[in-house]
Amino acid sequence: MANYSIKDLEHLSGIKAHTLRIWEQRYGLINPKRTDTNIRYYDQDDLKLVLNVSLLKDNGFKISKIAEMSKKELQEAVVEVSDKTTSFVDQIYGLTLAMIDLDEQRFEKIISSSTLKVGFERTMLNIIYPFLSKIGIMWLTDAVNPAQEHFITNLIRQKVIVAIDGQYETFDEKAKKYMLFLPEGELHELGLLFANYLIRAKGNKVIYLGQNMPFDNLSMVYDTYQPDYLFTILTNNSRAFDPKEYLANLSELFPNTEILVSGSQIIGEDLGLPDNVIEVANPNRILEFISAHQSESVSK
Repeated sequence: MANYSIKDLEHLSGIKAHTLRIWEQRYGLINPKRTDTNIRYYDQDDLKLVLNVSLLKDNGFKISKIAEMSKKELQEAVVEVSDKTTSFVDQIYGLTLAMIDLDEQRFEKIISSSTLKVGFERTMLNIIYPFLSKIGIMWLTDAVNPAQEHFITNLIRQKVIVAIDGQYETFDEKAKKYMLFLPEGELHELGLLFANYLIRAKGNKVIYLGQNMPFDNLSMVYDTYQPDYLFTILTNNSRAFDPKEYLANLSELFPNTEILVSGSQIIGEDLGLPDNVIEVANPNRILEFISAHQSESVSK
């Protein structure tokens, strides 16, 4: 079971450390443990409690009333709020708890309910993508273990693949063509699957090459498919992988094609990208690019 500092709880719940300490002292809401060297820490049950308290508080519950609740009453209140809420923030909290508890039923309920209300695209942009960003923070603080991360990302992956399969395939000859791939060593393809869904949803064509694509094979696919745009994601922080060099080689190989690139090795980094390489920081930026470069026949 993971251990957390009070700063970890603040980052994951959005509740200030100062506020958490007041709740500790005034209501005995959470009780820190101590290491053999007398350093305060919190466990996974404390994290779940703080996330639940944050959800209830955001939905109008007074902290004094929450502190009086039994564990069962707290859980019942959280379930009731989760069933009624349309807040994206609340649903992200719900997914976080589903991941921590390995609760597939709660995951299904949140995603299915949101998809029914606002559609899969908005669910993806406003809930799933921010949630995955939150998982990234949790990785940095060791707040999520590999089993929990694999559990939730595989559930999300299944949803995205089903959504892609359910899309109408365009046969418009003027539709723009995108070639999507991850470099060798890149194995996390959820972001690429998101892009696949978004591009197809706007009536464009996609050839999806997936993860771990050898650089030397790209030319063959390009020559056969003749895409208008390339899209890739770089997150590999291995010392053996140089993102600047990779993009320079990609730009040189395809000098007349715009290359869209995202990922933690690119976003916010001053790499001096080649002229035909375009940084897209998130799915909304991808959508902006797609809309701006949509073929006239598809956009009508």
